[in-house]
Amino acid sequence: MTIFNSNTLIEITQQFGTPAWIYDAATIRQQIKQLRNFDVIRFAQKACSNTHILRLMREEGVMVDAVSAGEIERSLAAGYSNSDNPESIVFTADVIDRETLALVIQHDIPVNIGSMDMLHRIAESSPRHPIWIRVNPGFGHGHSEKTNTGGPNSKHGISLEDLPQAISLVNQYGLDLIGIHMHIGSGSDLEHLSQACQAMIDTVKFANVDIRAISTGGGLPTPYSKNDSELDTKAFFGLWDEARKEIENHLGHDIKLEVEPGRFLVASAGVLVAEIHCLKSTAQHHFVLVDAGFNDLLRPSMYGSYHEIEVLHQSEFTDQIDTSSSAVEYAVAGPLCESGDVFTQDASGVICHQALDKPRVGDLLVFNDVGAYGASMSSNYNSRPLAPEILVDKGLNRLVRKRQNIRNLLALEDV
Repeated sequence: MTIFNSNTLIEITQQFGTPAWIYDAATIRQQIKQLRNFDVIRFAQKACSNTHILRLMREEGVMVDAVSAGEIERSLAAGYSNSDNPESIVFTADVIDRETLALVIQHDIPVNIGSMDMLHRIAESSPRHPIWIRVNPGFGHGHSEKTNTGGPNSKHGISLEDLPQAISLVNQYGLDLIGIHMHIGSGSDLEHLSQACQAMIDTVKFANVDIRAISTGGGLPTPYSKNDSELDTKAFFGLWDEARKEIENHLGHDIKLEVEPGRFLVASAGVLVAEIHCLKSTAQHHFVLVDAGFNDLLRPSMYGSYHEIEVLHQSEFTDQIDTSSSAVEYAVAGPLCESGDVFTQDASGVICHQALDKPRVGDLLVFNDVGAYGASMSSNYNSRPLAPEILVDKGLNRLVRKRQNIRNLLALEDV
């Protein structure tokens, strides 16, 4: 069920229109609170990179991870500064272009290195630069093959076979090795995360080099359906704390323990609200068509991801609803000129259904748990402007990104 009061959502859509992204600041703070046992919480901002969300994270003492020059610029705009805290921003990638290289050197941003070529480029351009090494442990796990970031099919990280060569290069150029980073995939369960703990211990011992921190990476699971279980964050921390202690015993000094959540902090805090514009039936499906498409919310089309959808009856339509009728299973789709523009589908692209409570044209649909990889993956496909973002905080509904318009898009082509 949605975390928002129905009246709040109706009020926001009346003011800002649909579709619209809406976030709850209190939920984000509560998610952060669950991970306070870690020495460093580093937000993987690719999940939701709005600068106002980043400012909220910074105010809560959360550090930030950037994966592009644009995300570095967003971090700086949100007030993050490595002059204030040398590890405030970390840049993670497998490649680094000239623009990004200049930025990390200018702002002294530690680089989490995922390839040997990237390591060579950093070493040659900025000897003694602070770095992390992202290790591919040889296995991975995620809720989809597209979110599996470890193992032989993943492009991410330096393999264990290349690790000795990487350490040799670190020593040769006097690079400042902060720590070892390991991320096996998004949506990993506790069992697979525990395997990563042992892999981290083995990797640090194998590397035979001194470090001062380890990072668990991200990928903490988030429940999207009623059948999904909540992550036991105390058990999760306990597993990594034991791994940390073994590494401390091996190295003979204290080690910082970082966690790098993205979806865990913001997924449950966000909803997408769209208006129903059409009801139509085929021989196989009852369709509800809304004014949001996969240009807004891509995850169902890309991964077959599930998001619980609810009907929000607008007050002027209440009298027309037959409360004695039972809910019907519907397929929910958008306005794009694409067969794949369906929000209820599985990973194979097969159309599925959800039970909706008597939807009518003019009612609203609320897509739940879309705070992660929702707005941040939006596009202008079909020349559709980006939807606005609204942050609800302490009773105030604050616009944090204006609705784009076609003039904004055409202006880029006015050359």
